[in-house]
Amino acid sequence: MPSLQIRDLPEHLYRMLADKARRHRRSLAQQATVELQRMAEAAARSRRLEAVARLRDDLLARGPRETVLDPADPVREDRDR
Repeated sequence: MPSLQIRDLPEHLYRMLADKARRHRRSLAQQATVELQRMAEAAARSRRLEAVARLRDDLLARGPRETVLDPADPVREDRDR
């Protein structure tokens, strides 16, 4: 498994990480891994939300579209072919 060494970590960040690790009964390395995972998940979530917003804006820019009132109609049309 890959490892990571952080040099010149600011003292206040080290203390915050160590305190959080102690509260959650984790090692410093385990807590750092948890925090990095949370950051990665938050970044991925942010990208997904931005993509959804772009899609929504694109659909709104296209204007209203005709909708199928009865979902069974396309199924019937497909079966009749």
